[in-house]
Amino acid sequence: MAGTIELTVNGQALSLDVDTHLTLLDLLRHRLGLNGPKYGCGMAQCGACTVLVDGAPARACVLRAVKANGASVTTLEGLPNAETGEMHPVQQAFDEKQAAQCGYCINGMIMNTVALLARNPSPTDDEIRQAHRHHLCRCGTHLEILAAVRTAAENLAAKTEEHAR
Repeated sequence: MAGTIELTVNGQALSLDVDTHLTLLDLLRHRLGLNGPKYGCGMAQCGACTVLVDGAPARACVLRAVKANGASVTTLEGLPNAETGEMHPVQQAFDEKQAAQCGYCINGMIMNTVALLARNPSPTDDEIRQAHRHHLCRCGTHLEILAAVRTAAENLAAKTEEHAR
């Protein structure tokens, strides 16, 4: 069974015909060519497929595309500043702290961090660990990821303070 959905992906309004069984991950990767979200486990357990749906982290591998009808979806590709191409402060922090080895989990970690810092701009280490507890990283960059989240929080706070002046 097919239907038409309307959603905004990385700021672009779209109207698409989709099968009701199509996952958001398949729509993003195979129909729209967005390769930030990764297929990891297919069971919403690893976090590699995380995207933001209306600002909240969502596992795109199990979310049916029809459930995103009317929503705003942001992928890793949608984070850089569209006008300048400058990386999002979270991306910059992950790069600066060398928080990726294989890079497979980093999409989910970055997207989850963006959502975390939007709701809690100054998380404690325990809050960061709790927020990322369902994201699997097998390379062992956990300390670098923690440092990257702290750095991103500091950078975002500095930007907010700078804009307030």
